[in-house]
Amino acid sequence: MAFGTRRQINIIMKKLGAVFLLFFSFSIFAQIKNVDAVAFKKLIDEKKYVLIDLRTNDEIKSKGMIKGATQIDFLDKNAETNIEKLDKNKSYLIYCAGGGRSIDCAELMQKQGFKEVINLEKGFGDWKNKGFEVETK
Repeated sequence: MAFGTRRQINIIMKKLGAVFLLFFSFSIFAQIKNVDAVAFKKLIDEKKYVLIDLRTNDEIKSKGMIKGATQIDFLDKNAETNIEKLDKNKSYLIYCAGGGRSIDCAELMQKQGFKEVINLEKGFGDWKNKGFEVETK
């Protein structure tokens, strides 16, 4: 009987350990949030996020960018290195043209241990379609 009890305790402890590990791993890595342009605008207005435009120079030159954004061209060969240099404890709003590159970037940032990453789900195109402010350079 004592052997069965000890075995049961070990099984329970292993299950609790697995639950704790799962919970802990979710708390370490950024949870990627996908939001529409309206929610993205509200988050920008809070002024507590770093805003990153992942599009190329040509895209920005021809279509403009969201005011206050910093560019990291996600198609550039140094993109991953530039992203690694960012402060992982800050919260980021990221966008690209249509949402594809930015979700790839968000997943990369999640793997690198960034605290919070929020993606403009349908990209800059959705931002412009909603009539939100765009700055040109």
